[in-house]
Amino acid sequence: MTCTWEDVVALARELPGVEESTWYRTPALKAGGKGFARLRTEAEGAVMLRCPMAEKEALLASGDPAFFTTPHYDGYASILVDLAKVERTQLAELVDGAWWQAAPPKLRTQREA
Repeated sequence: MTCTWEDVVALARELPGVEESTWYRTPALKAGGKGFARLRTEAEGAVMLRCPMAEKEALLASGDPAFFTTPHYDGYASILVDLAKVERTQLAELVDGAWWQAAPPKLRTQREA
């Protein structure tokens, strides 16, 4: 099943304080005003999600074609995800993790409650 930006939004909407916005003039999701997901219009069907560097390295090393990066994102705690190739359950985990990377403590507390 192919995932879409709408799927990313729906998954994120389950988390506290998520707002739809723009980031670099593209559709994005933010938590507490901080971006954690962005639809890459320059790479049709790809989304950028924040993630810890160790997780990014592991995803890239896995060889899974759903995950990639570009020189622009080298050294940044963000992974690029091909929505046509990622499993929905894995996308849900990545969206949740990206939210945790951006959410301020107040929102994280709401999630833990």
